[in-house]
Parts: sequence; C-alpha cells; structure tokens
Amino acid sequence: MKPAISILGTGRMGSALARALVRAGYRTTVWNRTKQKAEPLAAIGATVAASVLEAIQAAQIIIVNVSDYTATAALLRNESIASAIRDKLVVELTSGTPHGAREASHWIVERGARYLDGAIMATPDFIGTDGGTILLSGPREVFDSNRDVFQALSGNAQHIGEEPGLANALDSALLALMWGALFGTLNAIAVSQAERIDLGELARQWTATAPVVEGLVADLIKRTSAGRFASDDETLSSISPHYGAFQHLLELMEARKIDRSVVDGYDKIFRRAIASGHLHDDFAALSQFMKE
Repeated sequence: MKPAISILGTGRMGSALARALVRAGYRTTVWNRTKQKAEPLAAIGATVAASVLEAIQAAQIIIVNVSDYTATAALLRNESIASAIRDKLVVELTSGTPHGAREASHWIVERGARYLDGAIMATPDFIGTDGGTILLSGPREVFDSNRDVFQALSGNAQHIGEEPGLANALDSALLALMWGALFGTLNAIAVSQAERIDLGELARQWTATAPVVEGLVADLIKRTSAGRFASDDETLSSISPHYGAFQHLLELMEARKIDRSVVDGYDKIFRRAIASGHLHDDFAALSQFMKE
C-alpha cells in the first residue's frame, strides 16, 4: 500500500507538491499556518489538518516546505510533536544551509524518526513532471525504499549522498551558477541599453554563444577537479586574454555610469591571481583565489 503523506506548508511550492501526490494516488494531508491557503487543496482530494500534530498523526511521511529551518523548528520542536514523529520519515524540503540540515537531522533522528534533507531545483510548475529535479541526501536505504514517492514529486529525484547537508550544499553551489548568469545578464542588459543595442539582438547573440559558454563552464569544473591550473595544449583560454577584455568592460561601465558592484568583485579575484603570478595560467587557476 502507498504510504499516507502529510505536507506542512502550502505556499506555491507546497501546494504543487500536494497536487503531485494527489495525482499519483497518495492519501495526502496538508497543513498551513494560514488555513485558507490550504483549503483549495481539499477540492482535489487532500485533507486539510487543523494542526501540525493532526497532520503528523495522519501520515507515515512528513514533508516540510516552509520558509526556513527556524520555521521548521518552531513547528516541530515541542514534546507532543517529538513523540508523534517517532518511526516516521521526515523529509525537509525547506531551503537552508548544510549546517542547518545536519542539525535538523540530528534532532529528528534522536527522536526515533528517519530523516532526508532535500533541495528543490525547480519552480512549482515543474513539480510532478520529468523536468523537475529534487536533490536528496541522507540514508540511501530510506531514499530507495521511498523512491516512488520522490518520483511522483520529481521525475529527476536524485540521492546525492548519505551526509544530510549535501543537498543544501549542492543547492547553494547551483544557485551560485544561476545567479552568476542572471547578474551577468543584468550587466549585459545595462551595457546594451547604454550603447543603444537592441535587446532582441542581445538575446539572439546569447543564443548563438551559449554553447561556447557551456563548454567553458564544463571545462572549468573539470580542470579544477583535476587541479590542472597551468596552461597546456588543452587550455581553452588563459587568464591573460580574459583580463584584457575585462578591462574594456570596466572602462565602458565607468564611462556609462553603470553600477560596477558585481564586476568589481570579479576584478578583485583577477588581481589576486595575477599578483600571485598566474596571468598566463588557465582560467581555472582563479578557483584557488575564491577564499579570502
């Protein structure tokens, strides 16, 4: 039989999780601090719990999707809840830090429950589809024995390791990639607007050059993993030409009074590496200068 599942937190993401579980045939209970936000889910077959305790008592698996780990602690850390979660599985899908995940895991396991920590690498519209990705860390056997549940939530649910902090650590790393791209796009838009470049043209040329950028990112990760920082026959680009072109960007942004907060951070890293004698090394050598 399919396990009964409760979801704590029915914002946009929590509601998407609930809808995916109901569609997959799971008996689903939901709870939200503001009950009105949970009530629309009753129309599709979910049960709306009057309290956190009631939601926990109704299920074998508890999925938490609230604002942060502090909010989770406020919901769970009392005597009645601590007793009610014994022998159940708690799946934390709230954004947080690796440290927060480890601390939450310790508290849950000490109360006789099992714990998986997860990071949702998707917007709500991808939940319940093959395009959605959820990263989960914690005991492998717990993931494996509940794989069908996670597949219902995300066609690309992945177990990435036993250590509970791994999912949130990888989440932060992937978000750093995303924000790098988004803030880079903001810089590109600002430069384009200042120089009267049509943004449609920017979009077309980005589409044309994106495969090159993807190749550079993949090569950077590969070379850093191998510790191959010196330029060699396989080097795609060394620091020197990058830094030369980067100076042109700085000059343009200064002349056009475009905010340099982001690019000045890049400049700081470039300068540290160059001062240490890495001007002609592979771009991957910059990875050694990301710590202050």
